[in-house]
Amino acid sequence: MADNERIPTVIADEAHIIYKVHQAGASSSSPLASFKRLATRSKNSNIREVHAVKGVSFVAYKGEAIGLIGTNGSGKSTLLRAVAGLLPVSRGAIYASGQPSLLGVNAALMNELPGDRNVELGCLAMGMSPDEVRAKKDEIIEFSGINDKGDFATLPMRTYSSGMSARLRFSIAAAKQHDVLLIDEALATGDAKFRRRSEARVRELRAQAGTVFLVSHSEQSIRDTCERCIWLEAGTIRADGPTDEVMKEYEAFARR
Repeated sequence: MADNERIPTVIADEAHIIYKVHQAGASSSSPLASFKRLATRSKNSNIREVHAVKGVSFVAYKGEAIGLIGTNGSGKSTLLRAVAGLLPVSRGAIYASGQPSLLGVNAALMNELPGDRNVELGCLAMGMSPDEVRAKKDEIIEFSGINDKGDFATLPMRTYSSGMSARLRFSIAAAKQHDVLLIDEALATGDAKFRRRSEARVRELRAQAGTVFLVSHSEQSIRDTCERCIWLEAGTIRADGPTDEVMKEYEAFARR
């Protein structure tokens, strides 16, 4: 795709994300204390503001797979949730084409229902028709590998390991073409065979002109699936560019 044909899918314009955290301590959480705060318009001392993302700006384009890297607490998952519309932007703005899909959120899975029924509900929740669901159901279950060690597709999801649940969520989300697909650590689950399948599927989604954001602590997954990388540290962008270049900077930082 030539530069003059590049179509933006996500634009972050000096985006700040600030959320509130309730800290331990019951003295100021009683009804009387709450009433006094309302009367005096004072703040609850047990509530702390966290400035998780600080003035982040970037443009993502159709056909890109973008890795988000950074140490724990750097703001990666918070940024993904804001792109998906699940967290408000406190200052600045984030614009997206269509409805970005955060892996595992759009697939409304229910622990008491069996895996195969959750596949149907998850696909319907993503806007597939009943005919599309019937056509893709067996393929999704096979891709997830949940039946590799028994007929788990007919068992309630509460019997699944966290890895099995994550693999099923990925398989459901990846069965549909998304304008913007946001993946948070899903490729770290399962064995090497599943990781290869899921990484190949991410490449297919890119080829179909979708945009994929991938958060992963697996540097190899980022290198294998993403041609561009954004490095977040303490809520700010330290680097944004070709994956090999940004990963080298990040690895040198991590070795300090």
